[in-house]
Amino acid sequence: MSKTQWALRADVLQNSLDDYFSAPQPQYLHNRYPHTKEDDALFNYWWLAHVIDCRLDAYQRSHDAHRLRQATQTHDNLIARNHGSLFNDYFDDMLWFALADLRLYEATSQRSYLQEVLRLWDHTIENGWNDILGPSLSWRKQQPYYKNTPANAPLSILGARLHRITGEQRYLDYSRAAFDWITDTLVRSDGFVGDGINRHQDLVKDDQWNFTYNQGTYIGAAIEIADCTNDPGLPQLAIRTAKVTLQELVRDGVFVVEGENGDEGLFKGIFYRYLGLLIDHLSPESHAMPELISFIVGSTDRMWEHARRNSDGALLLGNDWNAPSQGQQYYSTELSGIMAAELRSHVETD
Repeated sequence: MSKTQWALRADVLQNSLDDYFSAPQPQYLHNRYPHTKEDDALFNYWWLAHVIDCRLDAYQRSHDAHRLRQATQTHDNLIARNHGSLFNDYFDDMLWFALADLRLYEATSQRSYLQEVLRLWDHTIENGWNDILGPSLSWRKQQPYYKNTPANAPLSILGARLHRITGEQRYLDYSRAAFDWITDTLVRSDGFVGDGINRHQDLVKDDQWNFTYNQGTYIGAAIEIADCTNDPGLPQLAIRTAKVTLQELVRDGVFVVEGENGDEGLFKGIFYRYLGLLIDHLSPESHAMPELISFIVGSTDRMWEHARRNSDGALLLGNDWNAPSQGQQYYSTELSGIMAAELRSHVETD
């Protein structure tokens, strides 16, 4: 079967990650392009977790063994650069790795990957789950009082997936508890998902942070729990959040720039990933489908049109998909484009 146009474009972006950011071991990927030695001083654990996810997207689409090797190489690099350990101080980081690791297990059937996921889960629950502001997960070990969507939504997604794989109810119980905590504490009446609360032990919500990845992970958690429970209300919550996200955070057909510090470059890609779960869950006749598909098509067209190209055709993306990228760029930004292109390929294949 010949590749669709967007499958080819997704491959171009996958290869562009290597063309612009590939580095000798142990660095593996330079944090920025063009890079300096200082740029590579920071180890971005959670970015590498999303590299694994992106390579697995390509593998699932193409069944190309090279993409699976890239995923396993990234997994090994992450652990090696983390001094042989699975763990760090940030529960959201570890959950991103666990989610990618679980997909590696599903792609390879190698039990070692599942064992790593279970160790990450147990470590997270033992060190981060508490009753402060209601049963929920802390953001990091040093702030047990600070609770947010970036930690609780990935936990909810992972718990639902582990329940499906293992059949153990405890994973789904944590999944639902984390999701309900977000819904009760941080979700506005219109469905928009806030970031966090009590960062300074003052019960104040971080309403100034309106990020796409919080919307995406909440959507993903709703759909994963719905797939486990057949709760008909959860897809409606996901649709509501998807719609308000497009209303609040899209300008001229693309997401607004959420920041220039590196981490923010990944945020919209995460939204696209979990929007894909919602699309797969809905029937083609769903009232929400035309708006969601129109956004995916229009925004990825703009991304492709405005990408910066080198003489070999490799694409370098910026955070603003309505303008060519300028100056240095982080590879996190490139990952968002890969996730969006893989979703575009997926919806057009279906």
